[in-house]
Amino acid sequence: MDQPWTTARLVAFDLEGTGRQDGDNEAILEVGVVPLASGHPDMTGAYQSLVNPGRRIQRRPWISPGLTNDALATAPTLDTVEPELAARLNDAYIVGHNVHVDWRLLSLRCPALRPAGLIDTLKLDRAVNKGNQKRTLTALLDAYELSDQVNALAAGGQAHRALWDAAGAGLLLQTLARELGRGEDISAGQLYKAAAVPLQADSSSDPEQISLL
Repeated sequence: MDQPWTTARLVAFDLEGTGRQDGDNEAILEVGVVPLASGHPDMTGAYQSLVNPGRRIQRRPWISPGLTNDALATAPTLDTVEPELAARLNDAYIVGHNVHVDWRLLSLRCPALRPAGLIDTLKLDRAVNKGNQKRTLTALLDAYELSDQVNALAAGGQAHRALWDAAGAGLLLQTLARELGRGEDISAGQLYKAAAVPLQADSSSDPEQISLL
């Protein structure tokens, strides 16, 4: 756990869905995956896909722009997308903002996925800034003046779409890790202790006993 955090296999992830209000019918509508290379988002290895939910969806305020029934109708199904996700997420640490929300739906719909763990940039922000604030991804990216960089990384994308948000979470992780170390590199163990959340809500795992490498 003493190795630099940048040597860990980290993959930023985001999904867009229909919302918990759908209950058992909650569906994934879009996924975005961005690997981190030396701690920085590597867009050359990024993956993004709409997901056909197999039914028409109601228009709701929280459904992201562009995720229309017409667009989703021609998208691949989750059965087609899941092997792509498995290749990218299995045995990697998933990075996301409020990541357990996305993981709850992803693990429900793709229970065979086996990531190594979850790293939450929301939790890391609280550790860095010593508070219980719940700042959104876009608010933090604006606060750290990173939004333009995310726009450049996810060219043509926009906030609240999967690839843009995944790239944003990856870039935010790099910035917050630097803040946590006060400009110095931190170890994988330090990052995990500050930002890990359990894969299972009732997990009693000791973060310091789980390797990030």
